[in-house]
Amino acid sequence: MEKLQPYMIDSESSAEFTLCGEVKAGFPSPAEDISEKLDLVKLLVRHRASTFFFRVSGVSMVEADMDEGDILIVDRSIEPYNNCKAVCFIDGEYTVKRVEISDHEIRLMPANERVKKYKPIIVTPDNTLIIWGVVTYIIKRA
Repeated sequence: MEKLQPYMIDSESSAEFTLCGEVKAGFPSPAEDISEKLDLVKLLVRHRASTFFFRVSGVSMVEADMDEGDILIVDRSIEPYNNCKAVCFIDGEYTVKRVEISDHEIRLMPANERVKKYKPIIVTPDNTLIIWGVVTYIIKRA
C-alpha cells in the first residue's frame, strides 16, 4: 500500500497569490491585463478543521490522475459515497483508492491496469477499515 503522510492546515493558513487572468486552451487571444488576489486555501478548502493534505507515494492510482508526489486535499467531513476517491485506513495502513460501496460489500479499487500486482481489496469482517476522508482536489506538478 502507498505510504501517505497527512499535513493539516491551521486556522491562520492562507496561500494568497495574484491571479493573472484567463489563458485560452483553444485559439490564442490577446492577453487581458486582469489581476486579482486568489487565496488557494479559500478556493480549495471547504472545511478547514476537517481538511488535510497528503502526498501520494506509489503508482496504484495513476489512471485516476494520482501520480507519485501529487498532493491530495482530503476532507474528513464529507460522507463517503460509492465511487468516491478516498484515503482509507485498512488494517493499520493508509492507502488511497476508489471506494465501491454496495449492499453486500466494500471494495477498494486501484486504478493502474498496467501493473497487475494492484488488485482490488475486498473488505471482509476480518479487516479493520476506516474511510478516513474523501479526496476533493489533486494538486499536480507540471
